[in-house]
Amino acid sequence: MLLKPAGFILLTFTVLGCKAAQTERHDVRKFPEGFLFGTSTASYQIEGSWDVDGKSENIWDHMTHNNPCVIADCSNGDVACDSYNQYKRDVEMMRELGLDFYRFSLAWPRILPTSFPDLISEPGSQYYSDLIDELLKYNIEPVVTLYHWDLPQKLQDMGGWTNPHIVDWFADYARVAFNLYGDRVKYWITINEPREVCYQGYGANTKAPALNIKGVADYMCAKNLLMAHAKAYHIYDQEFRSKNNGTIFIAYSAQFYEPETEKDIEAAKESNHFEWGLYAHPIFADKGDFPPIVKEKVAAKSAEQGFFRSRLPEFTPEEVDYVKGTSDLFGLNHYTTFLVYRNESVQGTHDVPSMHDDLGNVHYQLSEWEYGGMSVNMRVVPWGFYKLLTQIREDFNNPPVFITENGYSTFPGLEDTSTRIAFLRQYLSALLDAVDEGSDIRAYSVWSLMDNFEWMMGYSSRFGLYEVDFSDPARPRTPRTSAFMYKHMLRTRALDWHYEPDTTVMTIDEGH
Repeated sequence: MLLKPAGFILLTFTVLGCKAAQTERHDVRKFPEGFLFGTSTASYQIEGSWDVDGKSENIWDHMTHNNPCVIADCSNGDVACDSYNQYKRDVEMMRELGLDFYRFSLAWPRILPTSFPDLISEPGSQYYSDLIDELLKYNIEPVVTLYHWDLPQKLQDMGGWTNPHIVDWFADYARVAFNLYGDRVKYWITINEPREVCYQGYGANTKAPALNIKGVADYMCAKNLLMAHAKAYHIYDQEFRSKNNGTIFIAYSAQFYEPETEKDIEAAKESNHFEWGLYAHPIFADKGDFPPIVKEKVAAKSAEQGFFRSRLPEFTPEEVDYVKGTSDLFGLNHYTTFLVYRNESVQGTHDVPSMHDDLGNVHYQLSEWEYGGMSVNMRVVPWGFYKLLTQIREDFNNPPVFITENGYSTFPGLEDTSTRIAFLRQYLSALLDAVDEGSDIRAYSVWSLMDNFEWMMGYSSRFGLYEVDFSDPARPRTPRTSAFMYKHMLRTRALDWHYEPDTTVMTIDEGH
């Protein structure tokens, strides 16, 4: 259902649009001193070599091999960008861009083929060691994600993130990684996008393992995931921080939810609580725990539906304290914004039980909002980024924020001035607006360094600053126009709306 918003929200758009237009007219906007720039990838999306050197099966291997056309183009990550063999070319691209850091993830079943610490793969663990050394050789800081969705299939067979034993399984894996690489890695991300892990993988069927057990499995996953994150955090804090002097945090997927009219303000607040506050509130709120409104609504719906207890598992007081405060930074992946309304017509529009039924709202986007190659639900709404950053500052006492993903999808082709470059400029301008108002934002990472396997979209959608030719076994990488724009911005440490990239040659600056 697509409704036009009432006049109140249109006025909001007009005001924000004027602010953005004024920002665009500035020739140069400087980033804060010490601000860091990077790019991001994930192991399954780029590495390939899915069964090489003893690596065992993960949930994406399992799903794509058993049901190939669940992916839009019936593809998989068996070869992907071949980064297992081409990591030196990847680092060369980072040197060309002049990156401060590179965010990548470890593949759990590549390091631990049995899923457990009884067997550490020598070639698998060495691959990451070599990559880290290559990055540091050129003064590029490794930012390492422990879990970016590629759970060992063996653990999924035992319940995956719905099995409370995963708290110990993940903690053991984290300790192995800290031991292997902690002397060289100063930035650790425990888990990428809890909402996508739990809601899309367990509640729905839009990510592996695609269980589609709404309103039950996703909530079970949420508690276990937060406990696993907290245990990994405490291990690092108590056993590794003093000798390695690093930082450890979690990375959220948080889209912004804006009220359609004044009467929907409370509904929009609840959408933000259910969609990403469910995972952020237990760590960053002063009192911890799941958001009170989420607990109340799920408990009430569960009782109405005949459940003997809430479908949302409770934290004990001890668990609330254990999870609270377990993130040194607020890692943020952000792509788009939705409008929210709630009225009588919402009744019966969602599966029962489900998180969306518990919430009772409708989310939608305006058809005139631009979108790229991946999905009509990934529309360009830069003012939503500004509002989200402002809400994080106000709700959670202005935590230091590390933008771990932000990007735009296109179709194949090197010229992306009117698409990806326009997106990056708008969103970075919104970021700087939030910085100007006091938000403590310390780093920004583009998704992605290069085209890769984009989960359910396969290779049909391209997010890379570098284009990858997947029809060529050599997987050549070629810089897009946006790569030249990003390089210039990193060199000048400024956002210049009028810079026109010279795309004749991509060189490596001295120092990288």
